[in-house]
Amino acid sequence: MKHLSRAALFSYGLFGLPLALVALPIYVLVPQLYAQQFGLSLTVIGLTLLVARIMDAFIDLPIGLWIDKKNTTLGYAYFILLSLPFLLLGFIALFHPQVSESTPLAIWFFLSLTLVYLGFSLASIAHNSWGASLTWERGERARLTAVREGCGLLGVILAAAVPAVFGLAWLSVLFSISLLLCAFVLLRFAPKGRHTAVNTQAESLFSPLRNKQFLSLLSVFASNGISAAIPASLFLFFVSDRLQLASYAGLFLVLYFLAAACALPLWIKLAREFGEARSWLVAMALALASFIWAANLASGSLLGFACVCIASGIALGADLALPPALLAAVIGVAGDDGHREGTYFGIWSWTTKMNLALAAGISLPLLEYLGYSPGSTTPSSSSALVIAYVWLPCLLKCIAMFLLWRAPLKNL
Repeated sequence: MKHLSRAALFSYGLFGLPLALVALPIYVLVPQLYAQQFGLSLTVIGLTLLVARIMDAFIDLPIGLWIDKKNTTLGYAYFILLSLPFLLLGFIALFHPQVSESTPLAIWFFLSLTLVYLGFSLASIAHNSWGASLTWERGERARLTAVREGCGLLGVILAAAVPAVFGLAWLSVLFSISLLLCAFVLLRFAPKGRHTAVNTQAESLFSPLRNKQFLSLLSVFASNGISAAIPASLFLFFVSDRLQLASYAGLFLVLYFLAAACALPLWIKLAREFGEARSWLVAMALALASFIWAANLASGSLLGFACVCIASGIALGADLALPPALLAAVIGVAGDDGHREGTYFGIWSWTTKMNLALAAGISLPLLEYLGYSPGSTTPSSSSALVIAYVWLPCLLKCIAMFLLWRAPLKNL
């Protein structure tokens, strides 16, 4: 499509809100809920989450292949419909366990987590593929992804606020209503896009990996993603022990996500004028500058770190909107639009989840190696935090900028 109306954009993008209502609570609320309220040991929780997340990452690839191969008259709507019972039942089961002697809490936890992860992977890959099939026109593709990610940011803010103010029961009510309502809007009013089943063979998984533009984009996405995920993993440590501003952590997060949401129109405009690749490069430079600034902040620098959160949040808006738009362009240029989006986004989703795993696997052992211990405010612990929270992400950000500058993506 050359131009998407606002109604078309929002009828498609609104489904990003309930998907965000799934993602944040699982990462933030579930460990504390099962440890404090239900008495499950931290070791069991940690091992269960690890196994479930590894399984989740590796089901993305076969899901993407299956979406491309499945012949259905409903197109991507078929896979959205299929994901709804998994999401709804899995979410409710996860946050409201009903255990007995025949169903131990640990088993319930694992099964409900697996159920909701399966639904989320199916829904998110199908939704992203649907969007990529609608347009790969410069400007339009950025508008589309920006609306979707903006709705996702609203979901993140609601997921953070509702449990704190009203409790988990109301989060479940909000999720259930928003999932069904947004799915109805998506299936009833969104442009249908194009989905043509292909005879997917085993080697089709590697078809996108023979696309040089996709490989270039994926390398940028991976290095930039790890660069962004490391500070996310260490955020509370840095705020609490380096800045000694633990009571303001919630405020900093709100500033960060609000800045990202407010910046989305800016990145749409820049992408339309200069292309997503050049605009993304500007965003990376802004993120780099903000983190270098953070390295020089002293204890108690409330206003200074608030500015860091706003600047890095603005850059986050580009990280959310521009890479999927570039991917849509890459798929279109390769002639794979309408029949192979699932495979591309399956690999993309796998990379996203591995970024999160690698960020924790790199940063936490590095902190321990450098002599940091949680709660310590000694100069050596503070220096260790600066190295892991600031300088390591800055190094990875520089690598991402170099890869993007060299990548054959600027004329898409």
